[in-house]
Amino acid sequence: MKIVVIGGTGLIGSKVVELLAEHGHEAVAASPNSGVNTITGEGLAEVLVGANVVVDVSNSPSFADDDVLAFFTTSTPNLLAAERDAGVTHHVALSVVGSDRLPDSGYLRAKVAQERLIEDSGRPYSIVRATQFYEFVGRIADEVTVDGTARVSTGFMQPMAAADVSAAVARVAAGDPIDGVLEIGGPERIGMDELIRTGLAAKGDTRAVISDPEAPYFGTRLEGTELVPGPEAQLSTTTFADWLAAQTATVR
Repeated sequence: MKIVVIGGTGLIGSKVVELLAEHGHEAVAASPNSGVNTITGEGLAEVLVGANVVVDVSNSPSFADDDVLAFFTTSTPNLLAAERDAGVTHHVALSVVGSDRLPDSGYLRAKVAQERLIEDSGRPYSIVRATQFYEFVGRIADEVTVDGTARVSTGFMQPMAAADVSAAVARVAAGDPIDGVLEIGGPERIGMDELIRTGLAAKGDTRAVISDPEAPYFGTRLEGTELVPGPEAQLSTTTFADWLAAQTATVR
């Protein structure tokens, strides 16, 4: 099959392209750098010629509330319309576990808007909701650090390796549309504060980490398990300890 990956040069997309190609598919990485722009529509018709599947793992260049909402509510309709014209038979989108449970987060509100556009489009689709990536530990810590101290939420997460996210998305893309939502997550439930404390220590980052139930997570307060996948989720096997060990080995 010809499978076009929108955002195919990023952290998730590049690995999705690689995995699909390894399994014999014609996997095409599409991004503004390759002349495909889902906001302006530039290059969309051309790249979708002959495509069977489109995988959307693109992201807004700005995470400001208005910007990210405008990105997804512009790019998604453009992409779906181009797919209809090209005869694409499967739209796959990467979203976030807990998006519909955290309306105070502008980013997650935008992901919910994206999901609704896909669901209401009448096109065959699969939405893959993933938990947070291990690779995001530093960014989460930086977001809540003031004067060298990170005040981190005690809400729970079930994070996973980006490579496992890519593998799950590639499997869905190679299969039939589910016309619904698939949740994926990591093997372990862990408090966000514990995750950040362990991750920073492993990198030799000595900043203080304070556990704070009131600390915001990208604009929203976590009550407990909003970011944890449900009982039907597909869980990966790479633990945080395994992932940290692999990063240390790579550095060496």
